[in-house]
Amino acid sequence: MDAEKHPQQPQPQPNAPAVPAEPAPREPALRASDADRDRIADILRDAMVEGRLTAEEHADRIDSVYRAKTVAELEPLVEDLPAPGGGARREPASAAYDPVDPSVPAAAENLVAVFSGSTRKGRWRIGGRTNAFALFGSVEIDLTEALFGQRLTVIDATSICGNVEVRVPENITLRGSGTGIFGNFEVDTLEANDPQAPVVVVNGYSVFGNIEAKPKRGKRVADLRGRMRKHLGH
Repeated sequence: MDAEKHPQQPQPQPNAPAVPAEPAPREPALRASDADRDRIADILRDAMVEGRLTAEEHADRIDSVYRAKTVAELEPLVEDLPAPGGGARREPASAAYDPVDPSVPAAAENLVAVFSGSTRKGRWRIGGRTNAFALFGSVEIDLTEALFGQRLTVIDATSICGNVEVRVPENITLRGSGTGIFGNFEVDTLEANDPQAPVVVVNGYSVFGNIEAKPKRGKRVADLRGRMRKHLGH
């Protein structure tokens, strides 16, 4: 009788366990291009000229620039510096190089030696990037009489059972970053006294080979603008 008067109340069902939402797919890190690295290097160069970075700080950050693989690795290097055009810029002094029109695109130069030799020397205009590859061969790059069309010049060298040699004037800035596997990678770093002097960065990878970059004693880059003004009688 009591059961008829008081029907049993339905028992509450336990809440079903919440199904965790699947995390959104992570986008892959964007790989840095040569243009990305050059853009960051330009900002660092201007920061050193303006006195925001010391020569040592500039050298450390430039080394990180050319070791960076992704854009995310580049941005922290300039996050404490003003964006290009965002701050006062000093009027550049007469540079120890021969500037070119920045609106003209410059293609990378390739020097290849496979069971042979390749040499670049004398009076020639070095571009912003040069690729050197030696396979059972030898590549010689002599910049002691070269015309620098920009302040930053990057040389990417690969040597497999071969030899790549870079010679530079003794009054420029020379830096490098590379690896030797059963081989040799050697860069005699330099820091020019003149902040306007050209900067040469040699990146390399040597397997059973040799890559070296050194200054050539007695060879100095000339102030081409000053020589031209003197020639014209100004």
